[in-house]
Amino acid sequence: MNGGLVRLREILDDITPSERKVAEYIISYPHRVLEMSVAQLSGESGGSQAAIIRLCKSMGIKGYSELKLKVAGDLNQNEERYEYREIRSNDSIERIINTVSANNIQSIRDTVTILDPDTVERAVDALSKAKRIYFYGLGASNLIAQDAQHKFLRINKTSHSFTDPHLELSSAVMLSRDDVAVGVSYSGETSHVIECLKEARLCGAKTISITKYGNNSVASNADYPLYTSSTENAIRSGAMSSRMTQLNVIDILYLAVASREYDKSVLYLEKSRDIINRMTGR
Repeated sequence: MNGGLVRLREILDDITPSERKVAEYIISYPHRVLEMSVAQLSGESGGSQAAIIRLCKSMGIKGYSELKLKVAGDLNQNEERYEYREIRSNDSIERIINTVSANNIQSIRDTVTILDPDTVERAVDALSKAKRIYFYGLGASNLIAQDAQHKFLRINKTSHSFTDPHLELSSAVMLSRDDVAVGVSYSGETSHVIECLKEARLCGAKTISITKYGNNSVASNADYPLYTSSTENAIRSGAMSSRMTQLNVIDILYLAVASREYDKSVLYLEKSRDIINRMTGR
């Protein structure tokens, strides 16, 4: 059980000032917190005891004991955590290669600590049973939706994604109980994706979200909210490591669905590969 420190870093900008005092203290002094009661942490951090309880709720965990267990799990990991770095003016090509690659790798590692296996399994169950799967996303997240459609079609799962936001909304109101809608939005506040999941739920479809960790509108409209971790700074407005973590989650879902009917999936993949090879002359 780990991921406590990652969760705290992810929600820092979305919690109250009192909660933030507590969160920043835990991030700065994680070893000390393991020996502290709620009252002691309140006194040391400057946050109220009520703020500590609210912070646990904001993290999506049951209480202070679980928070300490997750922090302890982080500290027990052998590998040292890499700290994200920003690209600077006139950086060398070598530094840019190393920085971008290390940021992406750490984002995926952090995402692993906050992905809930039970929620992933329920999402995979829904996708496996779905008659149709619709992937919704705008901007960079639409590229994730297109990638997902491509993957699932190749194992004979009827899938759709749209570059036109109006088509996304139009399709969402046509879903049924046999369908699944997947909303992709790093911020979790993309209005079109929110509306698509709302409409899909009204139609009885199962809904899955892929967003950053924490409370957000897209996740609140999902039956199975899945969370990713990354840093999105000003110079990285093109959604770099967030895109990598979203693609990683799609790959997890895709391979988990494929493994449910492994022999059939292999057959479908071979058929699609053969026709593509024939058409391209390979």
